[in-house]
Amino acid sequence: MIRDLIFPYPYIIEKMDEYYKPNFPPVKVREEYRTKISPQKRPSKKKLTILIATFWDYPHIGGLSNYITELSKGLKKQGHKVDVISPNLFPSATVKDLREDITPKLKGFFLRRYGSYDKKILSNSRLLYVYEQMLQKMDLEKYDIFHAQDIFTANILGRFNANYNKPLFFTPHGMFTFKRLKFNLMEKGSIEETYYKELERKAIEFASQLIILSDSFRDSLTDLGAKQEKMTTVITGINYPEKYYKKNLEHQEKLIITCVARLGPRKGHNYLLNALSRIRQYTNNVEVLIVGDGEMRETLEKQVHSLDLPMVNFLGSRDDVPYILSKTDIFVLPTINDSLPIAIIEAMHSGTAIISTNCGGIPEIVKHGKTGIIVEPGDTEELAQALRFFIVNKQARDKATTNAFNFAKTHLTTDGMIRKIESIYNKF
Repeated sequence: MIRDLIFPYPYIIEKMDEYYKPNFPPVKVREEYRTKISPQKRPSKKKLTILIATFWDYPHIGGLSNYITELSKGLKKQGHKVDVISPNLFPSATVKDLREDITPKLKGFFLRRYGSYDKKILSNSRLLYVYEQMLQKMDLEKYDIFHAQDIFTANILGRFNANYNKPLFFTPHGMFTFKRLKFNLMEKGSIEETYYKELERKAIEFASQLIILSDSFRDSLTDLGAKQEKMTTVITGINYPEKYYKKNLEHQEKLIITCVARLGPRKGHNYLLNALSRIRQYTNNVEVLIVGDGEMRETLEKQVHSLDLPMVNFLGSRDDVPYILSKTDIFVLPTINDSLPIAIIEAMHSGTAIISTNCGGIPEIVKHGKTGIIVEPGDTEELAQALRFFIVNKQARDKATTNAFNFAKTHLTTDGMIRKIESIYNKF
């Protein structure tokens, strides 16, 4: 049984006190929050009972959801019992009651202590409380492994682990604070930065091991206190439909360029459109397919019209992406901020020449000049020249296609990913 846990988190209030310097005695953080918990070595067990948990809704469209699905299916295939938990799976009426109960209490706490409250911190604290209360009602003792998919779940399970003492693994799918500072969604030196950085730091501290998606996470995690020996890189793998592996595009009248991504600011579609406008003399026999939807669709459609790009077609969200990729000659993802997009991994499995950017873990799988072309994010001219090169150079395109396919089959499969993660689990 979990003993009473203080909320808001004492270690968060300690950092907020340092920021605001209120006229209150400093918070004394209980020892279990200061001390690294070493999980008890469990008896060797061939088949495990595993909890995969996320603070974000599951399932949903996106890389995190795809990762959880592939991980869960792959572990079950090996005979393990796996449960996936997220806040949207709990009864909505209970969640509503908890939210309505805690909101005025949190407001009152922050107002009494600091004289004001930050709306985003209030909202996140409320969500943390509700999720923690719902998880606390579960029989967590039955699990051999906790695997958190975000900083918030890692904090909750880390607090619980003072009682359960289970191996707790943490897979960050992005650097929460860094990304928001980079895109001016959070002010440098603000209370928000203080709050979220402490959550990130504690998630790392609570974790038995960090299973990271690419080496690109290492520097940022090290800055937050992670040791190199505590991080193991396991690149995401997928099960790709075999019927879409092989393709013969010789009979196609047009060369197909495809971009699969949510239509949001960080995916860089505007740079792709500007790049196409610079090489229009090479696009007479080209069709460009924009797959995905999002808040920027109308803006991008207007950009296509203003640049006079009749070869560009918006397909919206599709559930037949493998089929579309099987007809694609060049896959392009001009993202300006990413970790390791599933869409690139799918395109490599499909046997497609890749153009993407020097973001996150992308260069770890798209090897420049071998499995594709890497350009700097936001560099329209460099992107235009990469597109032109693959459009006019079929030999280079075919070589990149073959290399990308072989790399994916060797390094980017679910079976390979699961073997590595099982090996990590079994060390604890």
